Amino acid sequence: MAKNKIALIGAGNIGGELANLIVQKQLADVVLFDIPAKENFAKGVQSHRGVVVLFDPDSGAPVCVLHAGEITAIRTAAASAVATDALARRDAKRLAILGYGEQAGTHARAINKVRKLEAITVWGRSPEKAKSLAARHDGARAVASVDEACAGADIICTATAATTPILRAAQLPEGVHVNAVGASLPSMREIEPEILGACRVVVDYRPSADAQAGELIAARAAGIVPKDAVLPEIGEVL
Repeated sequence: MAKNKIALIGAGNIGGELANLIVQKQLADVVLFDIPAKENFAKGVQSHRGVVVLFDPDSGAPVCVLHAGEITAIRTAAASAVATDALARRDAKRLAILGYGEQAGTHARAINKVRKLEAITVWGRSPEKAKSLAARHDGARAVASVDEACAGADIICTATAATTPILRAAQLPEGVHVNAVGASLPSMREIEPEILGACRVVVDYRPSADAQAGELIAARAAGIVPKDAVLPEIGEVL
């Protein structure tokens, strides 16, 4: 069972509350978080700030408090790694990362766990920040354009806060696997809608994708993805 609440708070910030019941382990958890629009990234701290509190459902006593930002960073990249392992070619060895924030870094590490990467290209609007990220990962280099980053890539991860597409269908190499990570609100776009018409699309969780994935919402509005299409979830293709 899960209940989610997401609300805009202040100048573009997002606050939320997620409540779940983990039946197998008999634990209840509540996630409280706040996502400052851009201020945290500029300060060099995590964008997702909050806590995960685990409760004993019998006594109601809190049994654990965890850092929600760290869990979010690990969980998102891990989900992309699972999708990559299931859907990308077995011989994939070249990764392109569009973005240079926390998720870009965790994706570089996670994807390297499921494929033997030989090269990583990093692009971002700030060349200095792209170079900084590349310097922290073996075999990575920063490049000047999305075209250069994606040329010859087997796997592409988009991890930005873009509101207009940065990745076009014409930039996709044949057979590439794309993890589109950043667009978690209807107003956000990292990839153009035409990409969804040219690729097999698998989502992480249908209710969230239908309500919040900006690219999917745009593709359905444009008639590229039928409005009544039921897209498979990653758990259904494992």
